[in-house]
Amino acid sequence: MNAATKSAVRIYDTTLRDGTQGEGISFSVADKLRIAEKLDQFGVDYIEGGFPGSNPRDIAFFAEARQLRLKHAKLAAFGATRRAGTKASDDAQLRTLLDSGMPVVTLVGKTWTWQVTEVLRTTLPENLAMIEDSARYAVAQGREVVYDAEHFFDGYKADADYALKTLAAALRGGAANLTLCDTNGGTMVEEFKEIVARVVQEFGGDQVGVHCHNDCGLGVALSLGGVVAGATLVQGTMNGYGERVGNANMITILPNLVLKMKRKTRCAANLEQLRDLSLFFDELANLRPDPKAPFVGQSAFTHKGGQHANAAQKVARSYEHIDPALVGNRTRVLVSDMAGRSSLALKAKEMGIVLDEKRPEVKGLIEELKDREFRGYEYEAADASFKLLLAKSLGEQRDFFTVENYRVIIERHGAELWAEATVKLKVNGELVHTVAEDTGPVGALDRALRLALEKTYPQLRDVKLRDYKVRILEGNSGAGSRTRVLIESGDGKSIWGTVGVSDNIIDASWEALRESVEFKLSLT
Repeated sequence: MNAATKSAVRIYDTTLRDGTQGEGISFSVADKLRIAEKLDQFGVDYIEGGFPGSNPRDIAFFAEARQLRLKHAKLAAFGATRRAGTKASDDAQLRTLLDSGMPVVTLVGKTWTWQVTEVLRTTLPENLAMIEDSARYAVAQGREVVYDAEHFFDGYKADADYALKTLAAALRGGAANLTLCDTNGGTMVEEFKEIVARVVQEFGGDQVGVHCHNDCGLGVALSLGGVVAGATLVQGTMNGYGERVGNANMITILPNLVLKMKRKTRCAANLEQLRDLSLFFDELANLRPDPKAPFVGQSAFTHKGGQHANAAQKVARSYEHIDPALVGNRTRVLVSDMAGRSSLALKAKEMGIVLDEKRPEVKGLIEELKDREFRGYEYEAADASFKLLLAKSLGEQRDFFTVENYRVIIERHGAELWAEATVKLKVNGELVHTVAEDTGPVGALDRALRLALEKTYPQLRDVKLRDYKVRILEGNSGAGSRTRVLIESGDGKSIWGTVGVSDNIIDASWEALRESVEFKLSLT
């Protein structure tokens, strides 16, 4: 094994940029900030935030991202090299990248001669100058530069000498990493490995990364093959989100790197949180998790009847390639329903709660979780609701108020739609009755609830409803289908999620709102 093969692998996540180009994927600014913090906690090395200046959402994200206090990860702003015939210092797009304030600038440049002459409409020498000048300018401004070699594999196959010259130009400009992009996702594994090995031989593995797409279903295989060939940085997206059929799936890449290939990554220490991380992203993206997803899917370690289930109960490794707990998953035996829930103690520990598994209340909590998950509750993106459930089960929850009743009325007057909410609570033994209006029923309920409580609990004035998501859990009951509501709240210092489930969307929303307030009060 050579030195490059032994090197640690750096993880570069591009979910917030390349991932959001996938059909049906959209994150709010609050989502993106929460994602950045989550990826940092998980141990990701680089987080690509998007295109500064390209749209209002990314502009707002980068403005707020400057205030994030990440422990490890570096935030990257993505953009192109300077335009042909201009100075890097005069290029408006490069200036926008630098003005984002991010410590890393990822520059994408052309490496395929056809793209240079037909898309950029410039000469091959000028393209080399564009790459070198742009990298040098960003480095001179104190930025770390990652060079994304777009269409590198197509370019290499068309003209290997020129493709390598583009990489050399980026290095002359001071780029810290050369990421080889299989932009069309059409390269086969052996060919991919041969090309990466040539680049590693030419420039050294510590400076080479890979960025793969899944058009041939090989995104993960190509990424791992690139590491075998000597690359030491891997780009990908969580759950494989991305344009067309998606990017290389980092949720699958990571356990293969750590558990199968024995490679070092900062994420390795947190691998037991992998399933929760995957579900967190699907919840924020409002997507149904893939039960067949490798490692983290609900069915990944499931056995149904017959020989497999019997053998798996006796010796798990007989039909399981790893211990599922290593990635936060569990064994399930469908025929007898003998498998327990995901490790409750591990979930509590992740949230900073020390839980004694031998406490008699834990058995009841597990049964409660079983029942709630059957009814549609999910807690991966609703940690606040889980903490409240845990405190209630252990007899440690304080009652700040009790709900007598609530009511919502919706009226339309011509073109205007208006909602009125009435809430009756008991606060410190006294009945409080409030009424509030808003354009929608959830906003009206939120106003009425906080109006009833803010006199006694003034800290609630800082709480803001940041995001609201709805998912229909059962589509065969028409308008009466069971609904899950996920609410994201914040107080300027922290962000938390709560969940509600009901056959009535207003009732599900009320549950999530009430728990958001209860969680805030439990912090003080």
